[in-house]
Amino acid sequence: MLSLNKVSKVFDAGTVNEKYAVKNLSAAFAKGDFVTIIGSNGAGKSSILNLIAGVYFPEEGTITLDGADITRTPEYRRADRISRVFQDPMVGTASDMWLEENLALAYRRGKRRGLRWGITETEREFFIEKLKPLGLGLEKRLSVKTGLLSGGQRQALTLLMASFNNPSLLLLDEHTAALDPGTAGKVLELTEQIVAENELTTLMVTHNMKDAIAYGNRLIMLSAGNILLDISGEEKQHLTVTDLMQRFADLSGEELDNDELLLTS
Repeated sequence: MLSLNKVSKVFDAGTVNEKYAVKNLSAAFAKGDFVTIIGSNGAGKSSILNLIAGVYFPEEGTITLDGADITRTPEYRRADRISRVFQDPMVGTASDMWLEENLALAYRRGKRRGLRWGITETEREFFIEKLKPLGLGLEKRLSVKTGLLSGGQRQALTLLMASFNNPSLLLLDEHTAALDPGTAGKVLELTEQIVAENELTTLMVTHNMKDAIAYGNRLIMLSAGNILLDISGEEKQHLTVTDLMQRFADLSGEELDNDELLLTS
C-alpha cells in the first residue's frame, strides 16, 4: 500500500556540502505492516518519513500510497491520509486547550465543519470510550488543559488522536526518545495496542535496538541513506541485539560505533 521507487534526496546539491540523505532507495510496505526503522545518526531515518509525509520532495524517484502517486503532493494534502507523532510530546497537542478540545480537533479533521464549535455529548462519550483503555485516567480529565498533563500522557493522547479516522499510514518519529524509560515503555505498549486495534500500517523510527526488535513484524536498518537490512517474520522473532550488530558489521564492513544506538542496546 506504500511504495518508494528509487527515491533520492540530496541537500546542498552542487556545493562542497552536498550530502545524500536518501540515495536510490526502494521499498514496499503491505497494508497492516508495523515496521521499525533503525540506524545511526545521518542514516536517513527521519528523511524517509519527511519524504513520505511531504515535508519535502525527492530529487529522483516516486512515492505511491494506496495506488496513487503522491511524490509531488503537498504535505497538507496528505494530512487526511497520513498521521504523524513526533519526538517532542508538546508538538502533537495544544497546551492552552482542554483535553476534549484537542480530541475534537483531531476527530473532526477532514470532515465538513459548520459554525458550531461546541462538543456534542455523542462526541464526549466517544472520547471517554477511547481514553479508558489507555489506563491513564484521562477520561476523567476532559476539561483539564493539556499543558497540565505529563509528557507521557500527552504523547499517549497524541497517539490516540493520530489513530482517529483510520489514516492510511501512521508515522512515528522517535516518539518515545524524550521520555524516561518507564514512561517510554508504557507509551510503546499503548502504541502496539492502538496499532493492532486499528490495523494501522505503521513506520516507527527508533534509536533503541531492543525496541526495534521487540515491536512490529518487520525491521529495517538504514546506512548512508539506503537499506542495509530488511528482516521480517520468524527471522525477526529470533533476532537478538548481538545478531543485529554482527549483521551490520558483516554487510557494511565496519563496526557499529554510534553511541546512542549502543547505549540503548
